[in-house]
Amino acid sequence: MSKPDELLVDVAALVESGQSNQMSLTVVTGGAVITGRLASEAVWRQRVSEVLTDSARLSEFSAAFGAPTPSGPPTHLHFHVARILQGTVGIPETGGMYRVAIKDISAWTVGDFSYTDH
Repeated sequence: MSKPDELLVDVAALVESGQSNQMSLTVVTGGAVITGRLASEAVWRQRVSEVLTDSARLSEFSAAFGAPTPSGPPTHLHFHVARILQGTVGIPETGGMYRVAIKDISAWTVGDFSYTDH
């Protein structure tokens, strides 16, 4: 979207306000379908930082995710326990952490799509 969807920005703002981390969303961006739950940017950054800190090879990148969160209206959605849908499979199977620019989302719906892993 050349101009971010105001309703989607409002949904992201509610998540950022800390009122809920239970909002499930499915978006289409750059030809990919991503489905999962939204997290606030601060929670998302903290979790990514923890994962990197625990990595023997990537721990030095952990500090980059500790940076302060920008103020103003949200510009990105932060997915956790999310999957990229490819055919009948969700990648990764265990769920991943994705950051998606709201301006790049071409379609979205409330809820997550189910998939089969066989």
